[in-house]
Amino acid sequence: MLTLPFIRENREQVIQQLKIRNFDASRLIDEIIAADEERRRNQSETNDLQAEMNTVSKEIGQLFKNGEAEKATEAKARTAELKSQIKQLSTEMQEAADRMHALLVQIPNVPHELVPAGKTEADNQLIRESGEKPDLNQDALPHWELAKKYDIIDFDLGVKLTGAGFPVYKGAGAKLQRALISWFLDRNTDAGYNEVLPPLMVNADSGFGTGQLPDKEGQMYHVQSDDFYLIPTAEVPVTNIYRDVILEETQLPIKNTAYTPCFRREAGSYGKDVRGLNRVHQFDKVEIVQIQQPENSFEALDEMVTHVESLVKDLQLPYRILRLCGGDLGFTSTLTYDFEVYAAAQEKWLEVSSVSNFLSYQANRLKLRYKKTGEKKPLLAHTLNGSALALPRIVAALLENNQTENGIAVPDVLRPYMNTEFIS
Repeated sequence: MLTLPFIRENREQVIQQLKIRNFDASRLIDEIIAADEERRRNQSETNDLQAEMNTVSKEIGQLFKNGEAEKATEAKARTAELKSQIKQLSTEMQEAADRMHALLVQIPNVPHELVPAGKTEADNQLIRESGEKPDLNQDALPHWELAKKYDIIDFDLGVKLTGAGFPVYKGAGAKLQRALISWFLDRNTDAGYNEVLPPLMVNADSGFGTGQLPDKEGQMYHVQSDDFYLIPTAEVPVTNIYRDVILEETQLPIKNTAYTPCFRREAGSYGKDVRGLNRVHQFDKVEIVQIQQPENSFEALDEMVTHVESLVKDLQLPYRILRLCGGDLGFTSTLTYDFEVYAAAQEKWLEVSSVSNFLSYQANRLKLRYKKTGEKKPLLAHTLNGSALALPRIVAALLENNQTENGIAVPDVLRPYMNTEFIS
């Protein structure tokens, strides 16, 4: 959430930058400022009335003492009147504050100057592409056929147990999942990330803190009786560890990694793009999260991009890195880089990671602050996160690209975890 002082001091700049998102914030900002001015007026009037009431209250005792009972009674009546007015102003002030907050959460984060203009993923900017696309023979199969051939993923059984988008991994398929999760976590911890294992359900405050609520409420599975949400990403519980926390400067940066299953309704998804593992409702993902001082957050973003790139490289998958355009940028992000890997049998690019800097947008919602050494006033921290990595499309690309006459070749880095060279 953008801070009110930032909006007031940079009104025109905010409006112009949000146009890169194809978002017209002018009306909202005017309403926010109007609500804030109303709140301030009410506060000023309340202060004046409170001062008058304090003065009158002090006079009442003296008036009784001086035998001026009539004046004392009038003064008591005045204090009752002032209390009523203060109560009314307090109600109006809270209503203005609530209205202002409800408007503030509708404004997305301001895009960074590097974010290109555009409306859809077709307008995303290619940063670099690397790796050689495999030359498969004419009999090459897409991953959902390979999964059936080697009996490693059962999509029909998932439909029976739950519904479409809930695959069942079996045998070498389950082992491949476990190998990837372990390897991702090992690589992340080697890079200085501390592993945590968070809950898979969060409360509404946590969903609000990282921006899933109210923006993405329809994409989350909701346990209504308890008002809990199944997590769409480990970013939510891991970042919320620091909600309502004031850190010391010496504690930063904080770097965490977590493996969790993730749950997304993916409402409106249909067609060939959702076949097999291309788009599922439950999937495994390893996440990296950083809490940074503001002056270091973009350096940290570059570091995270380099780290994720090293993972994709070592899996020997062709990949490309895209800088998201304004229209494709997430609600809370100021700058995001997407990683896509090439699935050769489908002849298509599949997104496997998003790495984002949120500046203080999430931290303001979370009330996540830190104190500089020697200073009393806490400052908002910066938050960042990235997938390192999401498994379904990684698995899809590995199966398709590595199919051979001997089976599915296991990448070198996974062989110590799989104890085999081929899935056959």
